[in-house]
Amino acid sequence: MAAAANKALIVQSDCSVLLELGAPHADDARAALAPFAELVKSPEHVHTYRLTPLSIWNARSTGLAAEQMVKALREHARYPIPSNVEQEILQLAARYGRVVIARDGNILRCSCQDHITAERIARDKGAGQYLTDRISPTEFRVAPDARGVLKQALVAAGYPAEDLAGYLPGEHLNLELRANSLSGKPFQVRDYQRQAAEAFHLAGSERGGSGVIVLPCGAGKTIVGLAAMDLVKQTTLVLATTLTSVKQWRRELLDKTSLRQEDIAEYTGERKNTGPVTLTTYQILTWRGDRAAEFPHLELFRARSWGLIIYDEVHLLPAPVFRATADLQARRRLGLTATLVREDGRESDVFALIGPKRFDVPWKDLERQAWIATASCIELRVPMSAERRMEYALAERRSQFRVAAENPAKMIHLRELLARYPDARVLVIGAYIDQVETIATEIGAPLVAGKTPEIERERIYERFRKGELRCIVLSKVGNFAIDLPDADLLIQVSGAFGSRQEEAQRLGRVLRPKYDGRAARFFTLVSRDTREEEFAHHRKLFLTEQGYSYQVRLAEELSKAR
Repeated sequence: MAAAANKALIVQSDCSVLLELGAPHADDARAALAPFAELVKSPEHVHTYRLTPLSIWNARSTGLAAEQMVKALREHARYPIPSNVEQEILQLAARYGRVVIARDGNILRCSCQDHITAERIARDKGAGQYLTDRISPTEFRVAPDARGVLKQALVAAGYPAEDLAGYLPGEHLNLELRANSLSGKPFQVRDYQRQAAEAFHLAGSERGGSGVIVLPCGAGKTIVGLAAMDLVKQTTLVLATTLTSVKQWRRELLDKTSLRQEDIAEYTGERKNTGPVTLTTYQILTWRGDRAAEFPHLELFRARSWGLIIYDEVHLLPAPVFRATADLQARRRLGLTATLVREDGRESDVFALIGPKRFDVPWKDLERQAWIATASCIELRVPMSAERRMEYALAERRSQFRVAAENPAKMIHLRELLARYPDARVLVIGAYIDQVETIATEIGAPLVAGKTPEIERERIYERFRKGELRCIVLSKVGNFAIDLPDADLLIQVSGAFGSRQEEAQRLGRVLRPKYDGRAARFFTLVSRDTREEEFAHHRKLFLTEQGYSYQVRLAEELSKAR
């Protein structure tokens, strides 16, 4: 009885699960729960998780059985698990793969495990419209061009399909991974990177070839992409977030594979070429002359017989690319991301159209193995002056967040942090251009923002890599792939409301392992007693789920401690 009283989980009949952080073995309970539950609240002492259909289906896609989920709850639950919760897990898990899509000559066949399931999806308003011809009590013919939209509709109906219809072959790509990079340093794909690529590829079987790999920033997701390309060896289209990311992919491809300059084309605002490997950005794909116009560059998806399409930072996939991807289900699709969290709630579309989560590793596991840097996260609550508090009180509710985010008092504490860590390599990042411009001017550091020309950006980044610059100030462009491995102190002065994905991306900027093993520090400056505190709490959720704990400190207390 005493042992049960010390257990960390309380499972409730509404499918929520409470994790008591002060209980013995709370970390073990979190590690057992996180693969199949979603964290929704993370105050100081008790975290709340929820069992959802998508969380359970993603767990099933990685090979976790329903019985293992139930066993994990039983092992760590303080009280008996409500019977309806066990039944919910078993029933939801059993729905994964109850519907199978396979190829039947030039058409597709949608097969159901039983007659009841067939009737349910046939009568479903969303899915039923794509089941054009019933060929048996449990089977339907489906038009090939409906493959993606049917999968979306089936997820919405609660019956995620297992897609075994296979893929069209792309042109052969003569690619090998190097044993040594061009710099002469030995290059070897890490075990977890190889496992991730193999979990996606599944030895070329119909069960592989589509899905999402979830790894923290700094853990080498680009290398996973290279390893997948090596396994597939077919023409590849890489979709990246920014031109900087495109340049980074090019450098890695040339440095670590046998590809030559002429094998890699860039389809960007600077040049629009295609080649055996083509690199582009979401921005160029979603450009159009006006809102009523078509998206002309989406034709790139059909420009070649791609054998593999890689979606870098798949959690940022814009809606037009989702729509185009629905038509690309006969191409292998690999999503790379640090978090499956999407602020627009379209996680189910990633699941249906790119594929289920095939592989992930808890961030803290990689930290323990020194593949990413140890990091401490501190939320520094900054007071506002009397004048600023009045401005905040009189502002419309929609404007209050920005009044708090641009609190001038943050500059005082930013300077104190820079003085407190004189040897740190620093990134200062914010959401508002006026704010970051002021900071850059006052501390005498270069600013990289959306309007900074690409050549100038690369020059600044290179000076930072060489140690010629100690600090760079970044606008929201700093959320995305920037290769600055020596950065070990990130100071966040403002963010995009309660964005969990942005918080994860920003911490990732300082998680590259340091040559001397030093730890990373992640400071967030938040105006006290404002809506910014509420949004900061929500931003932390994903990282808290990964095992990171935030210290909350009053700015003036930290100042006195110097």
